[in-house]
Amino acid sequence: RASKITIGSEMGCEGETSAVRHFALVSYIPGRLAEFMDRLRFELKPGCVLRSHVTVLPPRPIDLNIDESVRQIAAEGRESAPFWVELGPVAIFEKSNVVYFTLRRGERELHALHENLNSGQLEYDGPFPYHPHITLAQDLTREQAIALAEVARERWASYDGPREFCVDALSFVRSDAPGIWRDLAHVDLSQPVTAGG
Repeated sequence: RASKITIGSEMGCEGETSAVRHFALVSYIPGRLAEFMDRLRFELKPGCVLRSHVTVLPPRPIDLNIDESVRQIAAEGRESAPFWVELGPVAIFEKSNVVYFTLRRGERELHALHENLNSGQLEYDGPFPYHPHITLAQDLTREQAIALAEVARERWASYDGPREFCVDALSFVRSDAPGIWRDLAHVDLSQPVTAGG
């Protein structure tokens, strides 16, 4: 079936480092898991109102034609079936001090999407290799990261809701101001064909 494309809204995170006019591709986390993660992100970094998400194409400072980019993403969406991502334990990236959730499931599919979409005008060779994860807090000193990771681990241990979500849509976003991201387009992934359907 054709990928559905819609236009979205804005999200922001005060204090987060982000250059203007960067583009990224994300999949938002839904439901109760998103509510938990949004609250946790706000607790760790007060003022953060970014919607919790997993990133497919990390932020990239590239000049591009938005319509052509959306067509490229939609074409990939038609070829990609929805898949499940399961969260693992909290960890810290050594070089950047980012506190994040590791993934127990879904890394292979995220890598495939990244490989297929990081091409053409969307291609960008970032400062770090692509590593699927879910960011909880960034722009931290090492000491802050260690302390906040411990808080996140305590909250995760006491959380009794779902720990997985379905990636069934992608959102193409742009930073219009430092820490403010706006949804440019929303692309549904192709639904698998069921028997008798």
